Amino acid sequence: MTINPIRDEPSLFEALYEDDDAVVRALRAGARAESSDEEGTTALYLAAVQNRPAAVRLLLAAGADPDRASGDGSVDLPLCGAACGGHTEVVEALLSAGARPDLREEFGFTALRWAVGLGHASTVELLLARGADPLLPGPEGEPMLVLAAQRGSSRVVRALLDHGAGAKGQGGAVSTALAEARRLAELDLEQELLGQLEEAYGPGLDAVVRRELVDGEETVAVELLRDGEPMAGADRHTGHAEIAALLQEATGGAPPIPPG
Repeated sequence: MTINPIRDEPSLFEALYEDDDAVVRALRAGARAESSDEEGTTALYLAAVQNRPAAVRLLLAAGADPDRASGDGSVDLPLCGAACGGHTEVVEALLSAGARPDLREEFGFTALRWAVGLGHASTVELLLARGADPLLPGPEGEPMLVLAAQRGSSRVVRALLDHGAGAKGQGGAVSTALAEARRLAELDLEQELLGQLEEAYGPGLDAVVRRELVDGEETVAVELLRDGEPMAGADRHTGHAEIAALLQEATGGAPPIPPG
């Protein structure tokens, strides 16, 4: 049954832009945890994407449905929004309240697909520990292990392997993932990312390159500037060589099965 958005509780949304005490006051004053704004965004989804774990718990305790879709046309899931941002504590709160880890959004993304594709290792580890299926493909049929190898987070790849992504019958995915890891390990990632951005936005723009540690893993990010202002960017983890070694080990050192 579709639950039509309730748009008569603006105080709750105002509270979400303040602090958790304001959320408590709004709920005590009668604001409904299941309310949504004029665009159909639910209060729970907004709290999830804003990385507000305490507010998320308050809304869930007040009766918000952890699996209720949000937005115009009800296309966005709170769990997916939290996973996309790498908001692991929010993901934990939603899962503890009964959110289904493998539920797909309208365009076929799951929480695990978002977290793997963006290299949010802590979120991936939690989702897998709480029952997310590492063999469930993405919306275009992409295996999670291949996506993780392309992203370059060795922690994500290790977590997937530990939960069966390299199990018997997955030789094609392992082979493809290994080939991708080896290919990317040999590239200049800064130039690779810059090339992707220039293909999408045109050459000649200024670019800024940043390298930083995220959860103990190095990432490289390239950002295009227009008139000195950021306009587009792309990033990857840099663990492709380590991933290739992990995947080779997963095959027992034998040549992997070629993709069929």
